[in-house]
This record gives sequence, C-alpha cells and structure tokens, in this order.
Amino acid sequence: MIVKQITLPNQSKDKLSRLKGRTGIQNWNVLCRWALCFSLSEKTIPADNELPADSNVEMSWHTFTGENNEIYEALVKARCKADGLPLDEETLAKYFRLHLNRGIAYMAATNVIKSIDDLMNLAFSRTEETS
Repeated sequence: MIVKQITLPNQSKDKLSRLKGRTGIQNWNVLCRWALCFSLSEKTIPADNELPADSNVEMSWHTFTGENNEIYEALVKARCKADGLPLDEETLAKYFRLHLNRGIAYMAATNVIKSIDDLMNLAFSRTEETS
C-alpha cells in the first residue's frame, strides 16, 4: 500500500467535479484511477509542487485501487524506477500524489473530454502512441 488515505487539494476536487459532469462517472475513485494512469503515461516527471490536502474528498487506498491494489502499486513503483527515483515509502507516496493530481489537471484541461466516450477514445489513442 503506497498510502493509507488520499485527500485531494480543493483545486483537484473542483476539476474532478467538472469531469464527473462531463463524463457521467459519479465515483471519485474511478476518475482518479483514469487520472493516475493518464499521468503515468506522460514522458515527463510531474513538477514537484506542494499539494495541500484541503478538500473534503478523501478515500482510502483500497477504495482508490479496488481489487487492483498490486497493479496500481506496481505501476507507481515501475514509473519511479524508470525515472531514477528511490523506491522508499516517502518517495512512492509523494510521486503517487503528484501523478494523481497532474493527471486530474491534464484531464480537466483538455477540452477533448466531454463524455465517457471521449475518455475511452483518449485511452485508445494513448495506447496507440506507445505501441
């Protein structure tokens, strides 16, 4: 488990609220999973910004990952390793949060995502880019 509890910044909460409206996906954790994967697929390391935990959006690691705990943990570890970062608990937790919030920002900023179909198309286009 990378973190026990995830609390999002207010700014990320607002962006997720807009994404919920656009996509019809009502669960924060589902959108957060998409966001994490979107950020992990980017080639750059996320900016090392301080992220306040100032919203009322909280979820446990288990709620975030569902039954796929090991997969999400492995993805974050693999990305940290690829970026030449240490794999200690503090670094993994920090970069998990940075990737999660960057993914939320990217998804909210793209005017491409106006529906759940757009989200799926984005996923497929990202897959084709890496093939």
